[in-house]
Amino acid sequence: METTVATTTPEGDVWGGGNQPLRASYGKMMMWFFIVSDALTFSGFLAAYGFSRFKFVNAWPIADEVFTHFPFLHGVPAPMFYVAFMTFVLIFSSVTMVLAVDAGHKMQQSKVAMYMFLTIIGGAIFVGSQAWEWATFIKGDYGAVETRGGKILQFLDTEGSRVAIGSFAQPMQSTAIEHQESNGVWFMGGNEQTSYNLEEVTAGFLANDNLLIRTQYLDENGHPTVLSREASIAKIKKDGKLVVEGANLKRNEYGHPLFADFFFFITGFHGFHVFSGVMINIIIFFNVVIGTYERRKSYEMVEKVGLYWHFVDLVWVFVFTFFYLV
Repeated sequence: METTVATTTPEGDVWGGGNQPLRASYGKMMMWFFIVSDALTFSGFLAAYGFSRFKFVNAWPIADEVFTHFPFLHGVPAPMFYVAFMTFVLIFSSVTMVLAVDAGHKMQQSKVAMYMFLTIIGGAIFVGSQAWEWATFIKGDYGAVETRGGKILQFLDTEGSRVAIGSFAQPMQSTAIEHQESNGVWFMGGNEQTSYNLEEVTAGFLANDNLLIRTQYLDENGHPTVLSREASIAKIKKDGKLVVEGANLKRNEYGHPLFADFFFFITGFHGFHVFSGVMINIIIFFNVVIGTYERRKSYEMVEKVGLYWHFVDLVWVFVFTFFYLV
């Protein structure tokens, strides 16, 4: 008769008797749980973006016309070039992370440190580039007029090129009250300060016969409708409400305000993940340098942060596809 021997679970044994799930350690399993839950969060954000874009498709900005800037190339149209550069840098940092993990499996301390350092540099470049993109998006490039119905009117020349309001607005004597301590509360309730007010923009528009207005509404070819000179004059006189420069959580010179809301929220949420990953990678890098994982005879910690970094890169591929390309 076969004898059954009862065994006790050693204190601290997480799995308690049975094989480790998927042959993974407790730390890696918890990282996978985090990645799956975070992936669902990003999926919800992108789904909300898709529904909003479908609902307001007639007023949704075209990414090629919004993200046209490149550092040190002022005035040179480079649609999506810098976003593509950011994407390449982040994907390349994922490659260096793979090499760091592989070097860790081979217990090659110097190579792990080198590839971790390159990964940190790539992540820092991406975060800095995203900050520059935010600043450019907030500042704006051309300016526009918002109508009483909340729509955006953009200005074109007769050749169809965008025209900045600063190139034709006629400065007038300001009617604003000087900001003093006694009237500070009044200013808190006013609109955002812009370079030119509606009267100055309207006067400049009327004085330039080669200017036209483009609305958010799409024509039969799927392009924003460009009004005739007569219709443009009537539109700005009748419906013009205020001047908009750049984008924020309330107004957006490029089109529907929700576009700016989603841009700040989704890219900001992802940027926070990248920034957090860079900080964690810096800690792991110094642990590698001082030999912490050599003494442990294991570089599993590098592998765990590598899983997080690959997830961040993969999420950006989806953000880049749905937000910038589609």
